[in-house]
Amino acid sequence: MNAPLHSAAAAVPAASPAPDPAAERLALRAALGRYATGVTIITCRAPDGARVGLTANSFSALSLDPPLVLWSLRQASSSLAPFAASAGFAVNVLAEDQAELSRRFASSVADKFHQGDWSDGAHGAPVLAGCTAVFECTLTHQQAAGDHVLFIGQVQRHRHAPELPALVFHAGHYHAVGDRL
Repeated sequence: MNAPLHSAAAAVPAASPAPDPAAERLALRAALGRYATGVTIITCRAPDGARVGLTANSFSALSLDPPLVLWSLRQASSSLAPFAASAGFAVNVLAEDQAELSRRFASSVADKFHQGDWSDGAHGAPVLAGCTAVFECTLTHQQAAGDHVLFIGQVQRHRHAPELPALVFHAGHYHAVGDRL
């Protein structure tokens, strides 16, 4: 017995609606937010001597030999030019009690450095007291990647306070470090 014939139209599945790019970006951002990160304030000195700083959770270790770290910044950021022109930067890894300072540096407030205990580090990059770690770096590479620029720095000086628990960012919110497993 012969199998029934099907029309070509019936064999082709119906086309799915085109994905909404804005919805896809939001979904990707939500998925990436499931990865818990530390919170940093990254700082530098602009060519005119102004202090520049921003909150970032894109910080990562890259190499121990030589000692390299990296972080990324949106190409649309008003802070891009000063960081790109600076000889170096400081990565201030925030402690749990510094969440409000993180919010301040994530905002557009005019004088972000009005709060916090700041001193000048390598290349004049502002260094924050009370952090769980600080990395003072010489800028060695910058590379455009998608809508961001990657900054790679060689660690010149570092310090850490192991007794201070780090501030954590997960799923769009600040968190304290939980119990050791």
